[in-house]
Amino acid sequence: MIIYPYLALRGGRAVLLARGRVDDSTAYDFDPLEKAKEYAAAGAGWVHVVDLDAVVGTGDNRDLITDMIHQVPASIQVAGGIRSAEHVRDWAETGAGRVVFGTAAVKTPQVVKEISYAYPDQVAVSIDVWQGQVVIDGWRETTAFEPLGFAAQFAGWPLSQIILTDIDHDLELPESSLALLTKLASETATPVIASGFANSADEISSLKYLYNISGAIVGRGLHDGSFRLEEVLELAQPDPEPIAELV
Repeated sequence: MIIYPYLALRGGRAVLLARGRVDDSTAYDFDPLEKAKEYAAAGAGWVHVVDLDAVVGTGDNRDLITDMIHQVPASIQVAGGIRSAEHVRDWAETGAGRVVFGTAAVKTPQVVKEISYAYPDQVAVSIDVWQGQVVIDGWRETTAFEPLGFAAQFAGWPLSQIILTDIDHDLELPESSLALLTKLASETATPVIASGFANSADEISSLKYLYNISGAIVGRGLHDGSFRLEEVLELAQPDPEPIAELV
């Protein structure tokens, strides 16, 4: 299972969202570029980066993310404000390891489908869920879609990954449950990355045993000191094969 350390960017700084609200965030005091380099030095092969300014339409953090792509010895998974085929082509040419559609998968699914065929190893779809419904536009708009039915439309598409974020679980609300994650992963052939389900070392240790879970995005627990990146990278490794006894 791949661990994806998470960085959310706003105004060139890494931020923590207050109860998931893009318009209510607190900035960390570290340099996000240097932090991404630290993650790679600790052994992370990927870093998940979300451009919140691009999500809300107040600008973007393109230059900073480009610096990460060029300077961090890990693959950068870019999310936030990806709304068109041109965005994907642009990030792919810049060197992004993967580009993530969110809102566009709801509003313009045909565009997502077509570009996934052009970049089958580099396009992912993020499904964000709040109280049982798919939400978009930085978690600010609730749709009529339920996550399992919504994910079913991607059957047969050459997506690299589906990212499932259970906002209730991430915020430790009572509606949270692993049932949605396990059911979605069992019903799709596309590998699933769990986001919001990995807020403790115990949760990460459990995720790697779930069917079709290819990775986990870690953010809150990593930044608040609940665990160290080196620790969870080790936990995510496959268990060693038992050594057969000599007869």
